[in-house]
Amino acid sequence: MSWDPYAALGVARTASQDEIRSAYRKLAKELHPDVRPQDKVADERFKRVTASFNLLSDSALKARFDRGEIDADGNEKATFGYRGGPGAAHARGYSSGAADSAFDLGDIFSDLFGSSAGTRTTFGKMRGRDIRLPLEIDFVDAIRGARRRVQLSDGRTLDVSVPPGVTEGQVLRLKSQGGPGVQGGPPGDALVELRIKPHALFRRDGDDVHMDLQISITEAIEGAKVQAPTASGPVTLTIPEGANSGKVLRLKGKGVGERGDQFVRLVVMLPEAPDEELRKFVKKWGKRDYTPPRPPP
Repeated sequence: MSWDPYAALGVARTASQDEIRSAYRKLAKELHPDVRPQDKVADERFKRVTASFNLLSDSALKARFDRGEIDADGNEKATFGYRGGPGAAHARGYSSGAADSAFDLGDIFSDLFGSSAGTRTTFGKMRGRDIRLPLEIDFVDAIRGARRRVQLSDGRTLDVSVPPGVTEGQVLRLKSQGGPGVQGGPPGDALVELRIKPHALFRRDGDDVHMDLQISITEAIEGAKVQAPTASGPVTLTIPEGANSGKVLRLKGKGVGERGDQFVRLVVMLPEAPDEELRKFVKKWGKRDYTPPRPPP
């Protein structure tokens, strides 16, 4: 669960920017690693209050947080669709600029610890926070791979290359596309969590794909060549004579990559409304009383 940046800084939600700055100055002076070295608890609190200050001192991100659109980590709270198009930008910065122009952490640390503090390369330098993004993709795209576009909470759009064979819940890491670093620290990463939509025909089991294929009674009795869908496109499937419901045919190499196969389970279908001709045939059929093997009651 994400934290409350207002609570982390100890200010009210109605706090002014001066009050936010003042609260951060006080906590930074108390918790900074140079003041409390080897104190892991203080170090974690320092990171938290610094991240809170970064969020609340950026007017655009603060407004989105206050409206409930993002959490304290900058992650979207609601599912969003893909946006993009020919005019979509590929921005690389994270901050909207409002925080940078209004507050300089180097100035703050310089005020707190002396004029040289803001120039020390190790003082206050922290990696930016990672941002988690959900991305819903089609079943076939998960097998074949795809390129999709996502929008970050700050309005940036990123193109995501989905490699072939990805699985539900797999996370793709986009280096340096997360929150900005503090005091010259490196930016965080964008973590794209994949969600795969179910398919109307296909089911996945490891590297293999399974499906049911309906065939007619004529195709089952006489055998036939029919078109069967696969993730890589339709193929010709040979149905042997006397095929029955439940018979499984294997399409080698038509699963996930070259490792997986596709297994096609045949389902013999009668016409929805058998006509009188079929009824007469069944009454005269020599094997009309045949009973297939069934489990005992």
